[in-house]
Amino acid sequence: MNSSTPTESIDLPIEGMTCASCAGRVEKALRGVPGVSEASVNLATEKAHVVTNPGTPLKVLTDAVENAGYTVGTTAISLNIEGMTCASCVGRVEKALKAVPGVLNVSVNLATEKAQLAIIPGVTPRQLADAVHQAGYEVRPDNTAATAPASSKPNSWWQARETRHLLLAVLLSVPLVIPMIVSLAGVHVMIPGWVQWALATPVQFWLGARFYRAGWKALKAGTGNMDLLVALGTSAGYGLSVYQLFASHAQHGQTHFYFEASAVVITLVLLGKWLESRAKHQTAAAIRALQALQPATAWVRQGGQDIETPIDQVKPGDHVVVKPGERVPVDGIIQEGQTHMDESMITGESLPVSKQAGDKVTSGAINAEGLVIIDTEAVGAETTLARIIRLVESAQAAKAPIQRLVDKVSGVFVPVVIVIALVTFGGWWWYSGNIEQAIINAVAVLVIACPCALGLATPTAIIAGTGVAAQHGILIKDAEALEVAHRVNVVVFDKTGTLTLGKPRLTAYEALNRDNAALLRLSAAVQRGSEHPLAKAATQAAEEQHLDIPAAVDHQALAGRGVAATVEGQTLNLGNTRLMNELGLDLSMLKARADTLEAEGNTISWLARVGDAKLLIGLLAFGDEIKPEAQAAVASLQQLNINTVMITGDNQGSASAVATALGIRNYFANVLPADKAAAVSRLKQQDAVVAMVGDGINDAPALAAADVGIAMATGSDVAMHTAGITLMQSNPQRVVDAIDISRRTYAKIRQNLFWAFIYNLVGIPLAALGLLSPVIAGAAMAFSSVSVVTNALLLKRWQPRSSEKHSSSAQ
Repeated sequence: MNSSTPTESIDLPIEGMTCASCAGRVEKALRGVPGVSEASVNLATEKAHVVTNPGTPLKVLTDAVENAGYTVGTTAISLNIEGMTCASCVGRVEKALKAVPGVLNVSVNLATEKAQLAIIPGVTPRQLADAVHQAGYEVRPDNTAATAPASSKPNSWWQARETRHLLLAVLLSVPLVIPMIVSLAGVHVMIPGWVQWALATPVQFWLGARFYRAGWKALKAGTGNMDLLVALGTSAGYGLSVYQLFASHAQHGQTHFYFEASAVVITLVLLGKWLESRAKHQTAAAIRALQALQPATAWVRQGGQDIETPIDQVKPGDHVVVKPGERVPVDGIIQEGQTHMDESMITGESLPVSKQAGDKVTSGAINAEGLVIIDTEAVGAETTLARIIRLVESAQAAKAPIQRLVDKVSGVFVPVVIVIALVTFGGWWWYSGNIEQAIINAVAVLVIACPCALGLATPTAIIAGTGVAAQHGILIKDAEALEVAHRVNVVVFDKTGTLTLGKPRLTAYEALNRDNAALLRLSAAVQRGSEHPLAKAATQAAEEQHLDIPAAVDHQALAGRGVAATVEGQTLNLGNTRLMNELGLDLSMLKARADTLEAEGNTISWLARVGDAKLLIGLLAFGDEIKPEAQAAVASLQQLNINTVMITGDNQGSASAVATALGIRNYFANVLPADKAAAVSRLKQQDAVVAMVGDGINDAPALAAADVGIAMATGSDVAMHTAGITLMQSNPQRVVDAIDISRRTYAKIRQNLFWAFIYNLVGIPLAALGLLSPVIAGAAMAFSSVSVVTNALLLKRWQPRSSEKHSSSAQ
């Protein structure tokens, strides 16, 4: 490359490298990107130094790294954006932030007034703030702590100022409108022109100054927004009236002025913004309600005394005392005491839950009656409540795929409207020769064409939908999961722990030599220490019979088949039929008994001695109780025309028994954990939109493979991180609720977008044809924004189907 050619250097943090060959692969991948002249990777610092042509998209470089099998380390940050008024503002802020070197992804939400960014280390807040400022907006500092209760106090001054300005605008505008109103009754009153001018001027240039400021910033940035349309439209009406005032004074004539049009339009827009702000404040009520659950202090027991301590000073390991009626301030395990706790704001379960020593409790729950002492495990930002808040905030700030199309339309909307207004002005002037009429019709076009409703249609519905879902224990991780879930037509359930309680018990055990006690004690020895539900059931049964469980060594997990260990000098394998077949053991002596137990819905495990002389010792049968809500959940899904499928690693008999009891026609049995994802993928290939419901670590690949993953929060953290939706209750009926709120939210999005587009598709032509006055146009424009937000707020009335059935059955 010519040394005079300008270049730029970029340092990328690389994750996933383990050796020198990894560094070589990353270097090769980066050098293969067009425009890259040099790439060197330092394994020790885990960074890639890239020299490339200016303008090479950062996304191309990160894609090259990911295609090589590694990832670029990024940081997620959130910025509060001040000054956005419509959807075109959103596009401009996103464009400005994407242009900052080191910014990978940007998503700006008009309803929350936040920008979510993924950046590489080295990008400074000042760079981002400067980019936003250059686009005509400002980054507002976030002074609220992550765990602090939200309130309206930080905005109280702004709200009071907005209210004052609105009231002043109304007081100044009403006298201008009165003559127009009384004229409908045949009474003709004319306010002197100079009085009209005195009333309209403060509205135009003081109360309406915000539109000029924001419009000027947009012009400097080389684009337009709603404020520019309002400023141009009302200035044209005001300017025409001022011209008429001085012309009529010079000619001593009586003229109709349009001061009321410009003043009332500004007043209506201010009213719309005020109503919109109040409505948006209500959509975020769910977040504020969750944040309010976090107590500011906790009673910490130290040296026999209970000391009230600020929550940010409480540490893991502290013993926290929670008295009756108080909220639990930390996550932890009850060390002393027993009580009932109201966890409804976290799990959506309306009934208090019994708690005693050894039980886990979560921050935000209300202690009903007994004093308890909690051994603190997590506090502040690490609590379940704080994680829920972050999850909901992230979902509400995210952008649904459908919104990206709206943003593209909004990006060209304002310039197109200005062109239509100019054509309207020129056409009417040419057609009628009346420049006043031409100006007024052009003003009506500018005023009615507001992209606010387009920008608010989707995010307000998502905020309301995810918020009300969170209040009922349904956590929707992102807007994409919400949008996809409404199209789900196949729900795949994992069996154990999802449709069943996941707490199997030993129902039968039979030794080939009839020494059942020896069979049970050896089985318990092999499985002792294992966290597998079947292992716990065997160990518990042995302990209940007071059997002497011998020590075992050389434990080995046999993935998807069982476990091996050495007990009393003999190597034992305990596992399923597949494992026994692999060992070549003859099961015929107990096969009939096993078939009978399997047909009754039991899972069969076999114990065998391996080595020089293989010997079948006996079988154990485990039964798992079906969850009480499972049958109703399957029936509800089928009523919604959603097919249900069950997938399990258990045997055919056990799977068949559960599927038959629940009315599930399609099921897969004997499926290894690695094959669950493949089964989900096969269903997707049949043009099905698949939701996978699971709770275990082995369900994570299938949750990721599905169109929508739904995890039970009572399961593993891995499953919850992988899934797009998390259910805080281990209740299959919540799956129905999650799909229902998704469908209702998406319906609101469609309704809002329909009305937002209709306002403009109908309103602009009517205004251009001279059929709408600027005042009516201003009212319609203000109403369009308020209506879509109000329509979204109707989602707050949503109640889970399971709650409705529960309440009806209780009555």
